[in-house]
Amino acid sequence: MNEGSRKAIIAAFFANLGIAISKFVGFLLTGSAGLAAESVHSFADTGNQGLLMLGAKRSVKARDEEHPFGHERERYFWAFIVALVLFSMGGLFALYEGIHKFRNPHETDNIGIAVGILIVAILLESYSLRTAVKETAHVKPPQQSYWQFIRTAKQPELPTVLLEDVAAETGLFFALAGVLLAHFTHEPRWDAVGSIAIGLLLVVVAFILGAEMKGLLIGETALPETRIALAASLRGHQHIQQVVYLHTEHLGPDALLVAAKAIFDPALSAADVSRSIDEAEAAMRAVVPSARFIFIEPDIARS
Repeated sequence: MNEGSRKAIIAAFFANLGIAISKFVGFLLTGSAGLAAESVHSFADTGNQGLLMLGAKRSVKARDEEHPFGHERERYFWAFIVALVLFSMGGLFALYEGIHKFRNPHETDNIGIAVGILIVAILLESYSLRTAVKETAHVKPPQQSYWQFIRTAKQPELPTVLLEDVAAETGLFFALAGVLLAHFTHEPRWDAVGSIAIGLLLVVVAFILGAEMKGLLIGETALPETRIALAASLRGHQHIQQVVYLHTEHLGPDALLVAAKAIFDPALSAADVSRSIDEAEAAMRAVVPSARFIFIEPDIARS
């Protein structure tokens, strides 16, 4: 995990922990459905940051006989678990709480406390989101949108924190709107509507995150520019006449598997072919350092 991802996760962890405690206290004092949904969401988010750190720690374990390509995919697995937690503890609970309060409405007590806690939570969540955006800007190409970054990034931590923070910030505004509308219209069901909106939002975000992590768990190819650089390096070797195919798969954010088939000069001896393969692998790693595992199958031209 790079330093930017670590900073974003740590900022999100402490922000969400403080927010979760304050929201839960607010819920106990006010009985607000929006605060109840948001407190569970924030506790889930706090745990999620811990899961991301756990995945990063386990991913650096040394290779062994059962895992010859290492444990890099641990980062994808735990990010997928984050999506499940967000869906269940966040989205489903918020929907349940909102529907329950909609059927059995009651006025929110101590409206000032509820609004004050939500405003403080918005400020803390803004700090976490700002940190995530700032760290993402260091690794995201300038011409790429944040949505494109989330869809194409091979590291799971920053996209996960970004999605969580955006969902949390939006959910807080839903909760604040619900509490205020319930107070000024004297219709407590608005508070329940805020909780239902939070639940739907979290379910959507969980599905987006789960779909992205599913693709990475199954195995995604490298970005087009990476594949082009690897193929160009392989074609550039003096003894390679043609690249038949070149396939790539991310074993982790910083570990790439490359399998290629190339036509070598038929005049080469077996020793020369072996030496040429070693040279080609070294050249490919020079242009793409994350290409840790490279397998090149030699072939000869056929009429």
